[in-house]
Amino acid sequence: MAGKPLKGLDVMKENRVGRTIFLLSLLFLSILCACDKTPQKAHFENLSTVPGLEAHTKEFDQQVIRVTDGVHVAVGFGLANSILIEGDDGAIVVDTMGTFEAGQAVRRAFAEITDKPIRAVIYTHNHADHVFGSEAFVDGPDIAVFAHETTGPMIDRVVGVLRPVLTQRSMRMFGNFLEDSSIVNAGIGRRLELATDSTVGVVRPNHTFSDSWKGRIAGIEVQLVHAPGETDDQIFVWLPEKRVLLPGDNIYKTFPNLYTIRGTAHRDVRRWVESIDKMRALRPAHLVPSHTRPVSGEQAIYNTLTDYRDAIAYVHDQTVRGMNMGKTPDELAASIKLPPHLAASPFLTEYYGTVAWSVRAIFNGYLGWFDGNPTHLDALPPMEKAEHMAALAGGKGAMLTAARQAAESGDHQWVLELTDCLLRLEPDNAEARNLRVAALTSLGQAQANPNARHYYLTRAAELGQQLHIGQMGRPTEQMLSGMPMGRFFDAMAVNLDAEKCADMERTVGFIFPDTDEAYSVLVRRGVAEIRPELVSPRDITVTVPSLVWKQMLAKERNPLATIATECDIEGGRVRFLSFMAMFAPEFEE
Repeated sequence: MAGKPLKGLDVMKENRVGRTIFLLSLLFLSILCACDKTPQKAHFENLSTVPGLEAHTKEFDQQVIRVTDGVHVAVGFGLANSILIEGDDGAIVVDTMGTFEAGQAVRRAFAEITDKPIRAVIYTHNHADHVFGSEAFVDGPDIAVFAHETTGPMIDRVVGVLRPVLTQRSMRMFGNFLEDSSIVNAGIGRRLELATDSTVGVVRPNHTFSDSWKGRIAGIEVQLVHAPGETDDQIFVWLPEKRVLLPGDNIYKTFPNLYTIRGTAHRDVRRWVESIDKMRALRPAHLVPSHTRPVSGEQAIYNTLTDYRDAIAYVHDQTVRGMNMGKTPDELAASIKLPPHLAASPFLTEYYGTVAWSVRAIFNGYLGWFDGNPTHLDALPPMEKAEHMAALAGGKGAMLTAARQAAESGDHQWVLELTDCLLRLEPDNAEARNLRVAALTSLGQAQANPNARHYYLTRAAELGQQLHIGQMGRPTEQMLSGMPMGRFFDAMAVNLDAEKCADMERTVGFIFPDTDEAYSVLVRRGVAEIRPELVSPRDITVTVPSLVWKQMLAKERNPLATIATECDIEGGRVRFLSFMAMFAPEFEE
């Protein structure tokens, strides 16, 4: 839909504020379209690696493994596995990789096993590495897509409201902006397959359930059971005739992410234990996780599941015991260790989650951020604390000397603590920056945990090599069309720059004629209220096709060109551009 031509008073206004438009346009365009740049990759010289982590890489040798008759699992094609179940007149695919390209590669591999049509796809949970390649497997609307009833909304929440921060933290954790030589593996897979030019999409579930579902698909008896663990929507798949258990991400060959450093809602580890107990009771003969390689043998699987649930229960129970004794998260994280028989299990090596991170998450899940120490009730702001620390040390010069000495003695964590303060006080202090980069690099290369390793190294590159983390993956039209419009407006609300509109009250209405939807955004002195309706009176009214609007907010369209040529605007194009500029997020490094 073309915009209305400018005339009369609009032309006068456009001329009078031409410079303002230009500056706003540049700001708006630079922020919203920064992702179009081809990202650099961070390079490190002579990085050492921990031997155990190198050996763990064999877990992800790329191949399609035959588990038993009619069941195969594709390992090493991306971060997650994809599982093929061959039936009488068709096939089932469980989990679909993290990009369309990875999904295509797996589908070609599966086609070498069977040419039977795919009858159903099953999502074990909402994580991107399990669902964003689904369009490679779902050829049309007749294919059933099974998931828990909360999986769709969880995908929408992460993709919409939290996408900027989760993208940034996930790219640090998975090391996607590091050169290949800096990555050994990603703990639960060789690496996250997402790249700047990857295509991501998700086919919406069309068969959902609450507690459980069972039936026959392509002649195979299938049971789906809700089993909260790594996610609240997690399910497991049980094939009783074959005695094959597909546990999703509730077990894999590494200590689990009871908390993930990319950020997550609280994971109820008690329910995780209960879910594993449900799986143990089935006495499966084959275990096919959605990460790492399958395991066969009833007793071996039972023992592995028992150790796994015991490790989770141990960390939970000992954390709560310590909380009840009045201990703080720092004290508990430093003291709680797995007992020797559990620490010796190859399924509990800390290649993904860690006990210390888990302890902190459990504490926070029960009691929240306050650790009980009154010093922290109204803690000093970071800048003020840095100033006091520098004064205590005898000045910034003395603090820098202490950081230099800590670096020489290999006390890298203390270097980070000191440079936190120094770089807050003097952001351009080159020596403090170099000391911090060296400490981050040293800590990173010493890590057996890939998540920690990648995070340290990526932050070192951001600080020392001016590495910029941008948007990864390009959503398909089908994915954007399927996402509820309300999620896009929710994302706008949480990105409002309150300072820019502290004294503003403005109402903008949006009309989407192709979907017969309308929304209003009421900016009221620093707060954006979203209403799924048109309200009156309005300062501005915008009419635009729904997909065009979604693509612009997803950074798939140039915002200036979209606003100029695709939007019918009543109330002034300049005012609308100024309004939208208030919703552009800016990261603080």
